Amino acid sequence: MTHPFEIELETTLPATPEQVWAAIATGPGVDSWFMGRNEIEAREGGSVAMDTGGHREQALITAYDPDKRFASRSSPGPDGRFMAFEYLIEAREGGSTVLRVVHSGLLGDDWENEYDALRRGWPFHLNTLREYLTHFPGRAAVPVFGMAPAGDRSPADVQALLAEALSLTAPIAVGARANGGPGALALIDGEVTWADGERFGIRTADALYTFHHGSGLALMFHHLFAPAAETATSEQSWQQWLTSTIG
Repeated sequence: MTHPFEIELETTLPATPEQVWAAIATGPGVDSWFMGRNEIEAREGGSVAMDTGGHREQALITAYDPDKRFASRSSPGPDGRFMAFEYLIEAREGGSTVLRVVHSGLLGDDWENEYDALRRGWPFHLNTLREYLTHFPGRAAVPVFGMAPAGDRSPADVQALLAEALSLTAPIAVGARANGGPGALALIDGEVTWADGERFGIRTADALYTFHHGSGLALMFHHLFAPAAETATSEQSWQQWLTSTIG
């Protein structure tokens, strides 16, 4: 049985409508704050595709009004499930922009847990979008994804392992300074900009790092802005680091 849902959020961003549009309606823009590697065909009726760790999701663009409205909807699955996203952009005085996000669709039998996870995740993603537009406007990131099994460890146990590896103290707090990462890359030296019971984010001079610590699994969604960043090398190094840290 499917269950309808809708999540609506609104945030004010320190950017022009044109900058917000580039961040939510182009592949390089979405790569710089959301999840996975993204491809967007710039027209109504075009396609949206997101690849995360080899898992590819596609959707149809149902609205494409530059600097004002962007919407997409996935095809229903065998059980009728689908996801729809709508972004509404409105300029404000002083060069800021109000962004309203509506995420809706149909969820499956485990809809309560799925809905709760989506509801908790969106405030973090919008905070990452704000960090991107504030500190890296006009730049495009190399997205890095990684995951490692955490066995029967609790989210708090996984967070503690990640915290130790990054010279942080659990529970991780916003404003704390992080240092660490793969030895093959430039080490993290940054500030925690978000922390809750499931995830935390770190901003450095040339990257936004996300660590997700759920039950039985640790995930990373990083955005590297350094010009010399190479996806394959960075992703491999971070994957090895995560596996050894959680293992």
